[in-house]
Amino acid sequence: MPNQNLFVALRAAFPSDLDSTAIETDDGLVYSWGDIDRATAMMANLLQSLDIPRDGAVPPRVAVQVEKSVEAVILYLATLRAGFVFLPLNTAYQSAEIEYFVGNAAPAVVVCSGKNFNWVSQIAFQAGTRHVFTLDDDRSGSLLERAAHCSDQQVPAERKAGNLAAILYTSGTTGRSKGAMLTHGNLLSNAMMLKDYWGWEPGDVLIHALPIFHVHGLFVAIHGALLNGSKMLWHGKFDPKRVIADLPRATVFMGVPTLYVRMLAEPALTQAQAARMRLFISGSAPLLIETFNDWQSRTGHTILERYGMSETIMLTSNPYRADARYGNQSERRGGTVGFPVPGVSLRVRGDDGQDVPAGEIGGIQVQGPNVFAGYWQMPEKTAEEFTVDGFFKTGDVGKQDERGYVTIVGRSKDLIISGGYNVYPAEIEGYLNDMPGVAESAIIGVPHPDFGEVGVAVVIAKPGAALGADQLIADLKAKLANFKIPKRCFIETELPRNTMGKVQKNLLRERFKDLFTGA
Repeated sequence: MPNQNLFVALRAAFPSDLDSTAIETDDGLVYSWGDIDRATAMMANLLQSLDIPRDGAVPPRVAVQVEKSVEAVILYLATLRAGFVFLPLNTAYQSAEIEYFVGNAAPAVVVCSGKNFNWVSQIAFQAGTRHVFTLDDDRSGSLLERAAHCSDQQVPAERKAGNLAAILYTSGTTGRSKGAMLTHGNLLSNAMMLKDYWGWEPGDVLIHALPIFHVHGLFVAIHGALLNGSKMLWHGKFDPKRVIADLPRATVFMGVPTLYVRMLAEPALTQAQAARMRLFISGSAPLLIETFNDWQSRTGHTILERYGMSETIMLTSNPYRADARYGNQSERRGGTVGFPVPGVSLRVRGDDGQDVPAGEIGGIQVQGPNVFAGYWQMPEKTAEEFTVDGFFKTGDVGKQDERGYVTIVGRSKDLIISGGYNVYPAEIEGYLNDMPGVAESAIIGVPHPDFGEVGVAVVIAKPGAALGADQLIADLKAKLANFKIPKRCFIETELPRNTMGKVQKNLLRERFKDLFTGA
């Protein structure tokens, strides 16, 4: 059987001209395909040369918390090439969180930013990690210094499709973070499918402006470009002006909704500026229909919204082109995340475990070659999250219409049960977001002595708009059943978000939890 190491498939897609440009950074650095090949070989040789105990079936883990850089991508590829397991960590994590991740994953190698070496190395060494390196976004650090002495020739480690390639820790908003185990086969099958489904073609150029500790930026974007032999225009940090300036040199952009909102605020975003672009993709958080429509009118492009998770990579997508499976009239529909992608089975089930009729709300369950192997060292939790017939319970609540379009209503943990009635925050948010002067809203459930739980609305006003909380509640009462109406409404300047733009409702729930209980 041929080597099924993901790196081997990515390397096989490199152009024949290894001197051509693979990555061009926003500060003028140029990396050729040959540079990437040699650098990953040197780093893989370094990893394989380290004195690391091999603990049986699971390869050594490499935990990485560094700022975004091309060298960090090279480290990821080198980890695959060496046959080790990559464990990316959000740069915002602090000492207590790093202590948990290092203790839980027991990495053989930890790589951190130079400024954090003192406290990260202390945590790592106490946990039994033998090797701690530094890597900074200015091409410095002990990792590169050590790798510079290694050979630039290396034979990729033999791996099977079912072997572990990466562990991604979920956000942990409902308890301790869980490490989702993704295999070489999970990652490659999804990347190959998206290459076809999103119409990657020769000459495509990707603008990469996302973080690389997350599925979207690390796997979806980078795998897509590498598997297509496509050049990347690399942005260390998102700057709307600089991204817009790069549009005439690119064809593909992947972003979270916040990035689209920030670009829409720039006068330089015009139809002419985006004329060469082929595809704009949005994910990782819900895209407001207003943003969807504004982008379409400003640029002439229709954003393709899709849906995925750390545990599954991509699950659904609006079509790139008319999808024969769903009729030639299939289109990109705002407010939906499209159809299940090829190879993925998706169903919507009620609390009774039965499929719900089209258009009705239930829990989303999925099955496919992209679905993860389970949670790291949590066999009971893994068993709990899969059905008897092998479907993964995503924890997302949604519906699928007669045409097959999927709409995400929210997370099951965000469901509010008020006086025995199910209240879906996304439904109420949709009505609030359509009201004059409202930029965005979030509905959360908080404890209540009579109803068990009630909704609270947190609303952001558009610039210059004067909103009244009582009036918003009154307007909602004219549109929705009384049990769905939030008991209180607060006008705020911003919503708390994580680095991928998702609203952190857990922080809002914590803030307002004592509103009605008198605690």
